[in-house]
Amino acid sequence: MGQNYLIDTNVIIDFSQQRFTPNIARQVAEILDNTPIISAITQIELLGFSIVPQQMKDFVDVADILNISQSVIFKTIEIRRSYKIKLPDAIIAATALENNLILLTRNSSDFKKISNLKLENPYDWQNE
Repeated sequence: MGQNYLIDTNVIIDFSQQRFTPNIARQVAEILDNTPIISAITQIELLGFSIVPQQMKDFVDVADILNISQSVIFKTIEIRRSYKIKLPDAIIAATALENNLILLTRNSSDFKKISNLKLENPYDWQNE
């Protein structure tokens, strides 16, 4: 794929629960194997349940976790002032924008209105 992605929580969960078609699963696996980049919010979401599968713990251990920097905070504030969006989603969007990453998410409707945010939904890869 050659591009760097910020992987949203829902993509990781869908992949781990084998919800993708084989073609999409291969493409997502390539991203997860080569550049597993997640936000601190995704880390919290994945590990914040009372029971966390070992597979999730192992994935987070090898992922590159982007913390909430001052520039991400300022971008989050800008996004929250401009768009009606939940705080965790605003932080994830700001993280992608500030790190020049494509946001890989199933919830494209939550993010599509944010200008300059590069976005891909793996479910749209059906015909590729």
